[in-house]
Amino acid sequence: MERSEALRRITELKAVLRENSRRYYVDNAPTISDYEYDTLMHELEALEDQWPEFATPDSPTRHVGSDLDLPAGQNAEPETGHGFRQYPHRYPMLSLQNTYSVAEIEEFAERASGLLEGRDFSYATELKFDGTAICLTYRDGKLFRALTRGDGTVGDDVTLNVKRIANIPETLSGSGWPAEFEIRGEILMPYASFDRLNLERAESELPPFANPRNAASGSLKLQDPEEVGRRGLECTLYHIPSEIPGIATHNEALDAAASWGLPISKHRGICRDIAEIEAYLRHWDTARHDLPFATDGIVVKINQLDFQKELGYTAKFPRWAVAFKFKAEQALTPILSIDYQVGRTGAVTPVANLEPVHLAGTTVKRATLNNQAFIEDLDIHLGDWVYVEKGGEIIPKITAVEPSKRAIGATRPPFPTTCPDCGTPLVRPEGEARWFCPNKDGCPTQIQTGLVHFLSRKAMNVIAGDATVAELYRLGLVRTPADFYSLSLPQLLLIEGWQMRSAQRFLSSLDASREVPFERVLFALGIRHIGEQTAREIARHFGDIDSIAKASLEELAAVQDVGDIIAKSVVEWFADERHIREIERLKAAGLQFSTEVTSAPQSDALQGMIFVVSGVFSVSRDEIKAFIEASGGKCSGSVSGKTTYLLAGDKPGPEKVKKAAELGVKVIGEEELRAMAGEISRQDIAPVIPTKAAGRAEKSLNNDIIEPTLF
Repeated sequence: MERSEALRRITELKAVLRENSRRYYVDNAPTISDYEYDTLMHELEALEDQWPEFATPDSPTRHVGSDLDLPAGQNAEPETGHGFRQYPHRYPMLSLQNTYSVAEIEEFAERASGLLEGRDFSYATELKFDGTAICLTYRDGKLFRALTRGDGTVGDDVTLNVKRIANIPETLSGSGWPAEFEIRGEILMPYASFDRLNLERAESELPPFANPRNAASGSLKLQDPEEVGRRGLECTLYHIPSEIPGIATHNEALDAAASWGLPISKHRGICRDIAEIEAYLRHWDTARHDLPFATDGIVVKINQLDFQKELGYTAKFPRWAVAFKFKAEQALTPILSIDYQVGRTGAVTPVANLEPVHLAGTTVKRATLNNQAFIEDLDIHLGDWVYVEKGGEIIPKITAVEPSKRAIGATRPPFPTTCPDCGTPLVRPEGEARWFCPNKDGCPTQIQTGLVHFLSRKAMNVIAGDATVAELYRLGLVRTPADFYSLSLPQLLLIEGWQMRSAQRFLSSLDASREVPFERVLFALGIRHIGEQTAREIARHFGDIDSIAKASLEELAAVQDVGDIIAKSVVEWFADERHIREIERLKAAGLQFSTEVTSAPQSDALQGMIFVVSGVFSVSRDEIKAFIEASGGKCSGSVSGKTTYLLAGDKPGPEKVKKAAELGVKVIGEEELRAMAGEISRQDIAPVIPTKAAGRAEKSLNNDIIEPTLF
């Protein structure tokens, strides 16, 4: 490879790895597999070894991925909040060297034996859990702080959320624990919790999580600790970085932690040689499918703590541990047919019916094809044999077509031009990949799914399921949400299988829903693009439903986390007279359609200005936004032609910066904002989050000089 070609490829690999690291750690929505990512990383490592003059300090080969909180709109789910306090790790949280080759595990063992010069040692083997890393600090036997891995040096403080995870003790039991210590591990989402969460998201027409790891990571960063508690997360801990008197091995340290009531894996092993390591690996490559949670490999560590210290670290990895990762399972099976399903918002989704195939412990019969562009990109034809993958992925996905098995004369599936349910011509909004049925108030499927959404737990929280709604619809008793509040006891007794008690429980639940706060009522209406968080922001900004109905596109777009697309959707919804009449009926039924409005600004220094806030500041983004609003300005979640300034802190979102440049939106910093605000002093923003530089300079908890360790 020529020097210029090597530089070009290294530059390209750095960009691809950084972008996909962000998608994995921050967005919780990776677009390439772990294997593909690791392959690219290994290629970059090899090129940097060959061309060391191009190995820059900021290379992905020298830094762990970062999950530090980023600007609003860049996380995978709308409920995800922002503005977590950040603190430095006492011991840097490094990553592990990954391999997919048993031969490289053998090389690791041989290298360790050589470095330890024939001294007797053992290997601690354990499962590699597919979750999100966590660091817990206990002081005097009580949980003091929980930090995410962050960038390895600084992490987000998620203590309140972690306290809602059932198997993490707030107070230790037993005896012998140090006065203060850290323990690292993984936050997991068991399959049962994952399936339940995705079912709830499907009912709300939110995109499902692809796998439990993404779901666990997204859930841990929610701003509502109570919701975190409902997500069914669990924790497994596997490493104590500090020395404990009387403890000589990694395994002894974990046994001690288990005796203190901490959740330690029972699936650990002690191996004397490479043959025993390989036997452990072979066992779990099969047995992992019977576990109630996701794993993606095994970890091999030198068991003796003195030897770990002696072997030390590279810039990114410990030399005394290695991770073997299982490749994602694939199966080849034919597409038998394709169905087209209509969702609550009218989106038409193609779903492939597959010849049943056993994959990763379950039988797979169906897989989504996402949209027309997905079918075209993979060049899927009717009757094609396709590769289906799960591995760590719980939702089956089609990854490729096997062209050699394509029948002669096979044709691409024609995407429907009319709604498969009501026959209305489909439309595809500009800039969107999916086709929609616009007959929202006349399409039977959309009507029924909308009614189910209205009654759902996160909306009106009425005790009723899909079957109840379907039966009420079949009987002609319900067509719009307001119809629920006109139902009588004799009508409900027409439902097959319902007795007096069932009907009375339903009516009592409906009556209780009249007290549901306005923000959830707004969410329940099912306006396209309006999730829970957005409904909350709009409700609190305008105060009542009539003000929202009268709001202009510009006024709506200025609301935090709204933007042009959501604003347009709201304006179009309220322009329909049928919806206005429905609101009047719901008002008459006693539902809540008002709330307290945000307090008046303290000054008008920023009056008429619209800001998009992106990056890390000396305080949380919530406080920055409150400061702007207190000075008369408004905040928006996305950069548009209406944006006055992009307020950029450390590590602003690259897409926002790019969009600002394209639109000629001026980018300013925190000090410029404070100078512009003028009348409101700096003290009106409480400095609760240190800047990155200050955070890294903060002294360790005991002021000792310490060595790095892995998570």
